[in-house]
Amino acid sequence: MAEQWSPPYSLSRNTISDLGNTACAAYGGRLVCSPLHGVMNASFITLGVTMMAGSVLILRQFGSSRGAAAGLAAMTISGLGVIIVGAFPENSVPAWHGTGAGVTFVVGNAGIIILGRSLGLPAPLRLYSYLSGSLALVALGCFVSAQYLGLGEGGMERVVAYPQTAWLIVISLYWLAARGAGPPPVSSRPGHGPRW
Repeated sequence: MAEQWSPPYSLSRNTISDLGNTACAAYGGRLVCSPLHGVMNASFITLGVTMMAGSVLILRQFGSSRGAAAGLAAMTISGLGVIIVGAFPENSVPAWHGTGAGVTFVVGNAGIIILGRSLGLPAPLRLYSYLSGSLALVALGCFVSAQYLGLGEGGMERVVAYPQTAWLIVISLYWLAARGAGPPPVSSRPGHGPRW
């Protein structure tokens, strides 16, 4: 999608949401023109629906500890935030778009930390979860205070957003490798997650 831009889309200067902006004009001090904005917004909505459906199915079908339930609820709420981002592009209803992004950035990254603690993951994946969620939340503080640390607005936003998507992919691959196509067993004892 970014390849269609003229002048070129900048990973440092342009935000992720610029790809879903429906107009060709100056926006937030940046020149924005995304010919495939419909595709980008549809991908936001698809990702959000997938996050919500996956979290709900795991909870409903396999039960969960309280910690895992809280983490999966956070992922469900984060998915709703992603849907809002796609349904309300940044130039349409900025308040709704910003709310959706804020929910995703805060609740989703906090969910990574909670799930890292409660899913009974091996130590390296627990550490990866803690670091991913913590890095993203620290980066969020930098992003909202306009402290981009040389990465630019778009670059810092990616440090906030990408760890969540990467974590979902990594944990899914681990899950598939460890259990084939089946889900992990989930402990019914409060405070104890599944042991994969």
